[in-house]
Order: sequence, then C-alpha cells, then structure tokens
Amino acid sequence: MVAICKREFFQLLKGVKAILIILLFLVTAYYSAKFAEPLAVIVEISTKDASVVGLMFLILCFGQLFVTSLSHDSINREIHERTMRFLVTKTSRPSILYGKFFGIWLFWFVSLFISFLIISIITKQINILIFTQTMSLLTLQVAFVLCLSVLISKPSVTMFLGIIGSIIFPILGGWLVLTTNPAISWLKYVTPYYYFDKSEYTFVVVLVLAGILVYLANLVFKRREC
Repeated sequence: MVAICKREFFQLLKGVKAILIILLFLVTAYYSAKFAEPLAVIVEISTKDASVVGLMFLILCFGQLFVTSLSHDSINREIHERTMRFLVTKTSRPSILYGKFFGIWLFWFVSLFISFLIISIITKQINILIFTQTMSLLTLQVAFVLCLSVLISKPSVTMFLGIIGSIIFPILGGWLVLTTNPAISWLKYVTPYYYFDKSEYTFVVVLVLAGILVYLANLVFKRREC
C-alpha cells in the first residue's frame, strides 16, 4: 500500500496540470493574505478569515473539478491499460485502492498545507479550523472521484461525469444550504457545504461521508474483474 501511495503521489507531482493547480493555489494564497486587511473591511469579517477567502472560494467552487481533472482515471486507467492484472498479483485489492486514495489525498494535503503556510507567514496567524474544514472537503472529493473510477470502466466517461458533477454539486449544495423550503431543506445535511457554515468541528461528518464512499468503492473493487 505504501509503495502504491508513493507512486500515485509522485505521478501527480510530475503532471503539468498538477503543477499549474499548485501554482494557482500558491498565487491565490499569497494575494489573499496580502490583501486580507482591506478585504476584511469591505466584507466585514476578521482579517484571519479574510486571508483564506480566495483559497476557500477556489476549493468550494472548483475543488471537485481540480480533483477530477487529475485523478478521474486512477483505477479504471489501470484496468483499461491491463496494468491492474500485474498489480493484483503483487498486493491485495484493498491495498491498491487505499494506496491510491492516500497518494491522491497526500498530494492535496501538501498543496493545501503549503498554501496555508504562505498565508500564515504573511499574516502571522494560523487558522487550523478552516484548514481542517477545507481538507475534509478535499478528502470527500477525492473519495468521490475514486469511487467513480471504480464504478465506471471507461476513463473518458468518468472525466465527463466528473466535470458534470463538478458543476452541479457546488450549485446544488449552495442552494440546499440557503433554501428555506421545508420539503427539501433537510437534504442540506448530506451535503458537505452545510458543515462549512458552522464555526465548530462538524467537518467530522464530511470525513465520515468520505469514509463511506471509500468503503463502498472497496466493496465494488473487490468484486470487479481486472
């Protein structure tokens, strides 16, 4: 599992798209922190919160799209190229799945950590709660993409569905959080966006949702032909 985790992590780091996304994160983090004080005055929030607004906007609105573009074919690509048959002779299927999950997760953790580190250096403030909330959302997004890659055999289809989901989920999630219609407002509890509206540790629910998706992906993967 560790070897697969490292392989997945370094494969992501070597990609052009991954480098561009990391640069986007770093530039956004730098300018968010640099202009935190005037932004805090305009939107009437604390400087600490204003310093991460840009990064939060990126991940809330485009995080799923970023994760999809990099890892939509993490499992089905191996099956499509017949390399999965070699992997399953060397290690167990759960080890392959969890190795890929943690490899992708580690890439996003490092990217987010460096971005928050830049913000902390410039503002001389550390916002651990928002970091963990944001990382929990990325964890769910990674789990969703991995589950999609297990369920669907064609990489082109997972890319298409991933892009559609990346557009629909933020819009639908935001609408469910804001709506007052009692017939559908209860659905906000199954969206991760609801738990970002809380200044407490409810993000643990998002991690539970991610765990459920990874568990389901593992159940399906163990029964799939490679």
